[in-house]
Amino acid sequence: MFGLETNLLLLMGLCLAAACIFEFINGFHDTANAVATVIYTHSLKPVPAVVLSGSLNFIGVMVGGIAVAMGIINLLPTEMLVDSNIMHNVAMILALLFSAIIWNFGTWYLGIPSSSSHTLIGSILGVGLAYTLLPDAIPGTEVNWKKAQEIGLSLLLSPLFGFGAAWLLMWVMRKTIKMPKLFEEPDSDTPPPWPIRALLIFTCSSVSFFHGSNDGQKGVGLVMLILIGFAPVYFGLNHELSPANYQSEVIGLTDALESASSRPENAAFQSEFAALIKEGKVLNEMLMPVSKVSDLSREQVFKIRKNLVFVYKGIAKVTEKGAVFTPEEAAATATGVKTLKSFIEYAPRWVIIMISLSLGLGTMIGWKRIVVTLGEKIGKSHLTFAQGAAAELVAASTIGLSTYFGLPVSTTHVLSSGIAGSMVANNKGLGNLQPATIRNIGIAWLLTLPVTVLLSGGLFLFFRQIF
Repeated sequence: MFGLETNLLLLMGLCLAAACIFEFINGFHDTANAVATVIYTHSLKPVPAVVLSGSLNFIGVMVGGIAVAMGIINLLPTEMLVDSNIMHNVAMILALLFSAIIWNFGTWYLGIPSSSSHTLIGSILGVGLAYTLLPDAIPGTEVNWKKAQEIGLSLLLSPLFGFGAAWLLMWVMRKTIKMPKLFEEPDSDTPPPWPIRALLIFTCSSVSFFHGSNDGQKGVGLVMLILIGFAPVYFGLNHELSPANYQSEVIGLTDALESASSRPENAAFQSEFAALIKEGKVLNEMLMPVSKVSDLSREQVFKIRKNLVFVYKGIAKVTEKGAVFTPEEAAATATGVKTLKSFIEYAPRWVIIMISLSLGLGTMIGWKRIVVTLGEKIGKSHLTFAQGAAAELVAASTIGLSTYFGLPVSTTHVLSSGIAGSMVANNKGLGNLQPATIRNIGIAWLLTLPVTVLLSGGLFLFFRQIF
């Protein structure tokens, strides 16, 4: 199968299983955040709450697209994804999986709301950085720092936004909603009045759905890294597309680049345009006679994937530098880039279903540790109905917007910071927070990236020596 020897096929199966375990842990680690308020306020019993959340996580992954998944893959140097030595790819995959699972499971065991997003992204950055240190690395190879900056900014700002937005929403609710029960702590085992209960079930459902649409994609991205690493001929390009059907778009792209390069205002970018035009023509020649991706040889798949990435990233770079395109050229270029991306930015349906099931099933296990932390240990007072609703409304909105823009975001940090913001919104202000819990969450937030970068980078270099 996939042209792999039995030992490599078994190793690929183990890696895919490990990716499912990572997403399973993500389910009971991160999705505990979604069910925390609805369980803690007795709006739903634990079993129906986690079943509801797990089901909506499954649906969220299925309909969430793959923009976040591709953003994660694009963090790595292009050369890592077209390395013809499969054992080098195995070293990358094992380092990613080991570091992500170790940190994710460890923080869950200690009951610390840590971020699976930080964990996976730190692991990917670690192997990418370690690759650039290898003596046989191609000069100029580097991590996609622009994408890393976008993702880093998203992960940095989202907790701050969650804190501020939840504080503001609580302030508005206190001023406008005349329902004293909404601002009380839950009675022991007594469900809240039905309007409050309906609100909390809605917010839990929203966070669960959007968590699936965002965090589930990270698992999809991880699985695609495994598949491309082990079987690049089968998964390096989208086999559902026929290259011959996209010939006009590729030609139109090359023609637009030639037209733009001929104008005086783009004289400073002649070398960049020349390289792009050359690779565009090479792509055209390679794709022209091909009706099915499966007809391509291993070497052709590597070459085409590398050229595709070079062209669309090169266009983005020359545009950022100030190259000028006419509206017609810009339209042809945008269509061509979209076409090129469709060949490599995809995920088979079975991958999405596998990750959906892993995340959904994980949601239904192991939620209690994080629920107690969020409900009782962030603030000195226990969580009220209004605070739970405000924090989850902010979390759902933030995660949904991040998914729309193709950026990963930490459900854990958005929701826990939202709860902190809602706690601060009462008369005690910052004095209503428990310093020990806030310190632990903050330490995990600060340490996750450097620890996983070092751990995955070290493991990658170690495995490269072995393999």
